Amino acid sequence: MAFCKRLSFFNSAELERLREQTFTLLETHDFKIDHGDMIKILDKAGCKVDHDRRMVRFPRRFVEEQIDKAPKQFVVSGRDGKFPLPFPHPQNLFYTRTCTGGQSWIEPETKAFKRVTLADLRYWGRLADRLEHIDFYASIVPDDVPRLTADVHTIRTALENVEKMIWVQPYTLETVEYLVQLGVVAAGGEENLRKHPQLNFITCALSPFMVKDMDVEIILQCARRGIPMMPCSLPGSGATGPVTTPAVVTMSAAETLMLFCMAQVIQPGLPIVNTSLQFSTDMRSGRSLQGTAMALRQAALFTQLMQNGFGIPAHTYGSGSDSADLDEQCMTERALQTMLVAAGGASVLGGAGQLEVACTVSPVQLVIDNETFRLTKAVLADMVFDDDALAMDALMQVAPGGQFLTQPHTVKHCRDNLPPINFCPDARITWENEKRGTLMERATQHMNDIMKDAGPVAHDSETLKEMDKIVAAADKKLCD
Repeated sequence: MAFCKRLSFFNSAELERLREQTFTLLETHDFKIDHGDMIKILDKAGCKVDHDRRMVRFPRRFVEEQIDKAPKQFVVSGRDGKFPLPFPHPQNLFYTRTCTGGQSWIEPETKAFKRVTLADLRYWGRLADRLEHIDFYASIVPDDVPRLTADVHTIRTALENVEKMIWVQPYTLETVEYLVQLGVVAAGGEENLRKHPQLNFITCALSPFMVKDMDVEIILQCARRGIPMMPCSLPGSGATGPVTTPAVVTMSAAETLMLFCMAQVIQPGLPIVNTSLQFSTDMRSGRSLQGTAMALRQAALFTQLMQNGFGIPAHTYGSGSDSADLDEQCMTERALQTMLVAAGGASVLGGAGQLEVACTVSPVQLVIDNETFRLTKAVLADMVFDDDALAMDALMQVAPGGQFLTQPHTVKHCRDNLPPINFCPDARITWENEKRGTLMERATQHMNDIMKDAGPVAHDSETLKEMDKIVAAADKKLCD
């Protein structure tokens, strides 16, 4: 099943060759899985296992069976089923999320650069909830909490401030159970969690060809409770991955399918969106970059291979920049990335609000990305070719040199054109007279307006107390 009807940058023969190469890699290359329980489960399920070395190979037939088990249509959602996200997208478009893992923050008013705090995290969550074209939330990293339990504090805060789906990125093996417990308590118990799991976990391969015990534990704990996941590969071409685009994408596909298969073995039918956050390595400095032409091509190829080759919805960066500031480079790189990845058919575009290769976030940039996603959806929306759209009556009624302004057809559709939120189409004289200001100034004012009454999510006091107990228990066990 193809999840994309949009543009295809690669032909079917190219995708088929990569698909076959991915199966070959899974079947003939060792993948190190550093988790004894999972090794035993895979051995029993039909994989080729070397228990002493903790190496696994995945036969093609086994992989195909797991792909067949996965649902081709499913819905994930926010708290109590709010903000539902059906896959595939009903309008053949895409979903979006905020940046995950950012540790630095650019203040909207002063432009000051600083470390993220819990107060910033609360603001980030409430802002994401209020932006129409941001579909789910991924958390940034506060610096004013204990380092060993930062992810626990992060998700506790997110659950109090976000109603949309929350993408969870655990930081250590020891915190996984506390993060899952927070999800259970916030949902009102395991039964409700299975019905409406607000949390959706990322589990990552360690490129090349490895998966840590933490990420296997995520799969075990989440799959057994029916919590959706997004298995992820994060290669850097030329460093942790091959230097050429087809090769690094083949490796990414194999790594995400490895994680995908483990989840389906534990819980057949679990909703999965395969993810690869593609980077290219700057051979001069060793930095991982996401705004280069190579990284963008890798992202487009991965999503099309996964969706058109394997019938699995795919998620990659759809916004972001290598620039350290909200400058011209930042806007150019993210505009290229958003349109390329969205037009190529990705199911989820990640990274909204980020810059400096996801190390830094800006709430103003998040507001701008929200509008960019809105415009991109309008560009890529299915075009209608019915009698009304073809407008032959209007065409036949207007003489050479005439005008369409007073035509009933024009009056009927005059409001169809998408009005801007923060972008400014005014002539310069109007722009000056009305003091429209810069895009940054307009986006900042818009953000301030929508955040005036942005209070936290309504939770009963007992739920908040239970979540606080979980955080305190994690702090006591892991930090004392």
